[in-house]
Amino acid sequence: MEIREQRVGTISTIVQLGNPVFIIVSIVLPNAALSMAMMLGSLMLLNYVHIMTGALWTGIDLFMGFVIGPLLGSMEPQQRAEVFKRLIPKMTFLMPMLSGVTIIAGIQLTKQLGMWNFDSPWIIAAIIITIVLIVQGFGFLLPNEVRIFKQLISPTPDVNKIVRLGMQNARLAGIQGLFQLAIIFVMANLRF
Repeated sequence: MEIREQRVGTISTIVQLGNPVFIIVSIVLPNAALSMAMMLGSLMLLNYVHIMTGALWTGIDLFMGFVIGPLLGSMEPQQRAEVFKRLIPKMTFLMPMLSGVTIIAGIQLTKQLGMWNFDSPWIIAAIIITIVLIVQGFGFLLPNEVRIFKQLISPTPDVNKIVRLGMQNARLAGIQGLFQLAIIFVMANLRF
């Protein structure tokens, strides 16, 4: 019972620090757009959802890796920890939603366009890059965000651990951005 109460308390703290309105919009908006596109069977809307969520996902990752990362590198550890305290609760909800909707919309779009063909080297490349992005995002970035957040709300936060994990995530976000640029190149070549 005590562990359950701690989890509820942690989730409640994350939601409060992340801003409940921001979190609701981050979860509902992309998923509602995807659901609407799929229910209506609109290729144009599905394409728009895929491109828009993909652009946001890619842009945020590139911004994190190539702007925020170097900026944080020039700050004192305590200052970095304060930035992560404000950033992580939002990113924990926003990025999984953007990446998940982008991937689902992309797969659905590929199937509806009749391009889901494992004979195509471009489809194979897209699948491989997508798997790398999923492993990076859900295997490293998201767990690190949870570790950072646990440190941030602990009675005795380990600032060095927060900074190490946060900087690792900033670098990983940059790498994700580069893989996303690679998948954009692949998608641009799918039809030609």
